Amino acid sequence: MIFKARKGQTSYGELIGILMLDTNTPFIQGDVGNAQSYQYPVRYLRIDGLTPDRIFAHDQSFLQAMIQGAQELEREGVRAITGDCGFMAIYQQKVQEAVRIPVFLTSLLQIPFITSFISPQAKVGIITSNSDSLGREVFSALGITDFHRFILTGLEQAEEFRKAAIEDIGILDSEGIRREVVQTARELKTQNPDLGALLLECSMLPPYAAAIQEATGLPVFDYLTMIDFVASSFRKKSFNDTL
Repeated sequence: MIFKARKGQTSYGELIGILMLDTNTPFIQGDVGNAQSYQYPVRYLRIDGLTPDRIFAHDQSFLQAMIQGAQELEREGVRAITGDCGFMAIYQQKVQEAVRIPVFLTSLLQIPFITSFISPQAKVGIITSNSDSLGREVFSALGITDFHRFILTGLEQAEEFRKAAIEDIGILDSEGIRREVVQTARELKTQNPDLGALLLECSMLPPYAAAIQEATGLPVFDYLTMIDFVASSFRKKSFNDTL
């Protein structure tokens, strides 16, 4: 078999490209930013200057940098592009239009899928890094307007999470964050018995999804749920024609 090089491509085989915030956070296994979270190769690209405070402020001045980053990942041969912050929803449409491969920057894109299969009377509980910044304009950027179908709660007042994800101090107390997010999930379910599922907006939360699921008994969706789903469409399992 003969293979032909792609002009400008320096490495091959990376399935998913990931556009990253400019942060100082250590990414543990299960985090979108840790390559060991995947059973397939990924490629990272940091958007310099796009810090947590800027993404929470919905800073549109980084749109061109996001587009250029996506185009670079496309040139390098990734099959699809995601991000590492749910608030990248504000760039989703324009970045999607700028490349020829699938783009799914935010975990919030899963909301229509989740609401399509839970009871019509049930709601989706969304645990976000910053509920003060997750306003209707973020959802509207994704074409999501059925706001009555979900309930938001934020982690901006949770001390260990706030220090790691929002203040970006460079230190992460994983057990402390685990306790905070599990408690938040329990309180959300207690206050809203009509919840049918939970969605974790932040890319730092997948390491705690199993603990949240065990504590609430609800199906839990996060960034890895979405990324693995898209990746599976490019790596289909083969079956033998036998019974």
